[in-house]
Amino acid sequence: MLEFAEVQPHNRKTFFVEVILPLAISRNYTYRVPFDMNGTVAVGKRAVVQFGKSKLYTAVIASISEQAPEKYEAKYIIEILDDAPVVTQKQLKFWHWIADYYMCNEGEVMNAALPSALKLASETKVMLNREFEFDKTQLNDKEYLITEALDIQPELTISDIVKLLGQKTVMPILKSLFEKNIVTISEEVSERYKPRRKTYITLNPVYQNSDNRRELFEILEKRAPKQADALLSYMKLSRQQKAVLKSDLIEDSGAGDSSIKSLIEKEVFFAEHKTVSRLSYDEGDELLSNFTLSESQETALAAVQQHFEQKDVVLLHGVTASGKTQVYIRLIEEMMAAGRQVLYLLPEIALTTHIIERLRIYFGSSIGVYHSKFNDNERVEVWQKVLRNEYKVVLGARSSVFLPFDDLGLIIVDEEHETSYKQYDPAPRYNARDAAIYLANMHGGKVLLGSATPAFETYYNARLHKYGLVEMTERYGGVQLPVIEVVSISKELKQKTMQSHFTGVLMEDMRVALEQKEQVILFQNRRGYAPVLMCKVCAFTPKCINCDVSLTYHKHSGKLHCHYCGYKEDTPTVCPACGATHLEYKGFGTEKVEDELSVLMPDVRLARMDLDTTRSRNSLQNILNDLEEKKIDILVGTQMVAKGLDFADVTVIGIINADSLLKYPDYRANERSFQMLAQVSGRAGRRGKQGKVVIQTYDPNHRVIKQVIENDYLDLYLTEMEERKSFKYPPFYRIISIDIKHKTPEILYNQAEYLAAELRKHFGERVIGPEPPLVNRIRNYYIKTIMLKFEKDGVSVVKAKALIRDTITQFQTTQLSKGSIVQPDVDPY
Repeated sequence: MLEFAEVQPHNRKTFFVEVILPLAISRNYTYRVPFDMNGTVAVGKRAVVQFGKSKLYTAVIASISEQAPEKYEAKYIIEILDDAPVVTQKQLKFWHWIADYYMCNEGEVMNAALPSALKLASETKVMLNREFEFDKTQLNDKEYLITEALDIQPELTISDIVKLLGQKTVMPILKSLFEKNIVTISEEVSERYKPRRKTYITLNPVYQNSDNRRELFEILEKRAPKQADALLSYMKLSRQQKAVLKSDLIEDSGAGDSSIKSLIEKEVFFAEHKTVSRLSYDEGDELLSNFTLSESQETALAAVQQHFEQKDVVLLHGVTASGKTQVYIRLIEEMMAAGRQVLYLLPEIALTTHIIERLRIYFGSSIGVYHSKFNDNERVEVWQKVLRNEYKVVLGARSSVFLPFDDLGLIIVDEEHETSYKQYDPAPRYNARDAAIYLANMHGGKVLLGSATPAFETYYNARLHKYGLVEMTERYGGVQLPVIEVVSISKELKQKTMQSHFTGVLMEDMRVALEQKEQVILFQNRRGYAPVLMCKVCAFTPKCINCDVSLTYHKHSGKLHCHYCGYKEDTPTVCPACGATHLEYKGFGTEKVEDELSVLMPDVRLARMDLDTTRSRNSLQNILNDLEEKKIDILVGTQMVAKGLDFADVTVIGIINADSLLKYPDYRANERSFQMLAQVSGRAGRRGKQGKVVIQTYDPNHRVIKQVIENDYLDLYLTEMEERKSFKYPPFYRIISIDIKHKTPEILYNQAEYLAAELRKHFGERVIGPEPPLVNRIRNYYIKTIMLKFEKDGVSVVKAKALIRDTITQFQTTQLSKGSIVQPDVDPY
C-alpha cells in the first residue's frame, strides 16, 4: 500500500485509490486517479467522488495502489480537498478495528468520527433556465413561487425551497419545472467549514508622527467627522491593547463600516485579516500546580506508577471524594513533561464543563475540550489543533477517542462504569472505555480507569490481575462518608407524615440544611411532570402513535411527549375512549418535584437539571455556576446530578424514589442501582462537614440498599457474580444481540424466526430468542431481539462474528428480508 502516490513524469503511472465513503456499505470502493492529480493524492486526504447516478460524497482515501478493481470499472475522483491529510494512518487502523469488533461498516465509523463540517454536503442547486422563455400564468401557485424566488436569487438549494414552500415533498414540483425546461438542476459540493476570520486595524506609520496626525485630524474633523471619531477611538484603543479589532473600533467610535472602509481606502488605516480561534478561553495569569497530595493520594499515585511498569491498564477504585482528580493531574503532568499527549474521558458533558474549569487552573491553553455541545466549526478547530499537536491534553466525551492523536501516552477514563460511554444508535455501537484500551495499545500508551463503583467486568479483570488494581478507601481531608438514612414511604403514608412526594424526614433535613445556609440536591431518575395520564373510569392511557410507550406530560409545554421519537400531542381534557372527564396523572418526574416543592417551600431558590433544562449550549454551565455561587438552594435533577459534581456546601441529598431503579427487568439492575445510589450519595458533604443522604423507598429492606448504606461494593460484586455465572452473563460470557426491525409485526415474526433458525445451525443453544424487547415498537418499527451468548474460553469470537455476518448477509439476500433492518450490537449494555 502506498501512502503517497509516487510520480514519475517520464513514465506516467495510473493510480487507484480505495476510499471510505460515509455510507453503510460493506466494502470500500475504488476510484481512478486522473494523471494531473497523481502528485496530490495521499492516504488520509479527503476526495470528492461520485457514487450512484448523481450523488457526490466526501470520501477519505484509505490506500493507494496501481491495481484496478476486477468486478467494475473505476470512476475518476473529481477533486482532492486537502493540502495535507486530515485523518492519520493510526486513525484509519482504529476505524478498521472499530468496524471489525462492533460489526459495522467503516463508513459508519467515518460518520461518527469526522466532525460533520469535514463531511461535505451534496447540495442540489436549482437555477432558472435563462435561455428558455415561459409564461408564468401557466404555472400553479407553488411553481410560480419558486420561479419568483429564482428571479430574485440566482440559485436555491433543496432546503431553501423546503423552507420557501413550508413542505418537505418538493421533488415532484421541481421535477415538473425541470420537465417543462423552466429550471436546471445540478449537484454541487459545498465545503461547510470556514475558518473564523477577524479584521485587525493598524495605523499607517506616516501618522505615527504627531504633527502629521494632527494635520490629518483637522482635515477629517471638517470634512468627515465620523472618520475623525474613528481615528480618535483607534488612538484610545491602541493604548489599551496591542491589536485593534475592526468590530471594536466600530463599536467604540460609533462610526459605521463605511467610515472605516474610507479610511482604509485613503491608506490612513491598514486592514489585516487573520484566522482566529472560535474557542475563547479566559486564562488566568498564573497557573497552579503547587497543590500537595495527601498521604493516601501519594500512596495511590506511587501504586499506579508501579503497576504501569507491568500493566497497560490500571483500575483506580476510590470512594467518592477520595481525591482521584489530583492523582490524575499528577499523571497528566508526567506525560506532558515526557512530551506525550493525554486524553481525559468523561461520561457526560455536564461533568466535562464542570471539571474543565478545575483543570484549566493547572494546564491553561494546552488543554482542549471536545463534546457535542460545540458547533461544527468549533469541533473542526479542535480536530485541527490535535492534528497539529497544539493540544497536549484533550478532555471530552466518548467521541474524543476519534480525534487525530499522534502520540497518546495516557488515557484516563473517569467514572468508567458509566453507561454513557456506550453508543446505542446509530452504528458504530461502540463502548468508549473498551475502545480507549485498544487505542492506547496502538500508541504504546497506558489507560487509567477511575471509579468509586467500577463496572463488574472491569473489577473482574482487576481481580484476575489482567489489570492493575489500586484502592483509595478514605475521603480527601479525612471527611467521613455521608450518613445514609432509609425512610419507608409506606410507613409515612400510614402515619400521614408525607407531604406530596417528600417524607417528613427529608423535609426536616432540608429545612435544617437551608437554615444553616447549606445546599440540597434531590434526585429523581425521570424527567417531565407525570409519566402517565390515566382515565379513572376506563383506565385509558394515551400512547405514542409511533412507539409502544405511554406519553409523558410536560407542564412547561402543556403537552404529552414521547421520550423515544419526540412526538407531541395536546393533553386531552376528556377521555378519548369513554368520554369521562376524570383524568389523573400517575407517577412524577423532576418537573413535578420542582413544581410541588415550590408550593411547599415558596421562599426557596429552586433549579432543575435534566435534558429539558440543558438543551441550549450554555444552560448547563449556567446552572452549575449558580449552584457554585450559592444562587440555588435546592437542585432537582435526573442522573446528571449523580456524576462527579463537587460543591462545597451541598450537605443533604434526597433520593425521592429508589424503587424506580431497583425494580427494573435487567440483569444489571442491582449493579446499576448500587452505582447510581452510591454516586448520588457521594455528592454530599465533600468538604469538611459530613453530609446526609435520605433514601425514600417502599422496600427499605432491599439487599442493594443495605449494601449502599454499608458502602459494601465487594459484597454486591460477589453476590451478583454468582448469579451471572449461573445464568451465563458477562463477564463470564460474551453477548452479541441482534435487533430485527420491520413496520409489519407479522412479517417481522417470520423474519426473526428464520434468522434465529439459521443462526442455530451454527451456534445451537447459544442462540436465545427472538423475543420482543421492553419497548417493542419505536418510530413505527416493531422490534425483535436475538441474543447470542459465547463462553470466554474455547470459543473464537472472531470466527463467531464472521459466521454471524455471513448469516445476516445470506438472510438479506432472500426475498423474506424485504423491508427489514438488522442491527447487531456487540457487548450490549
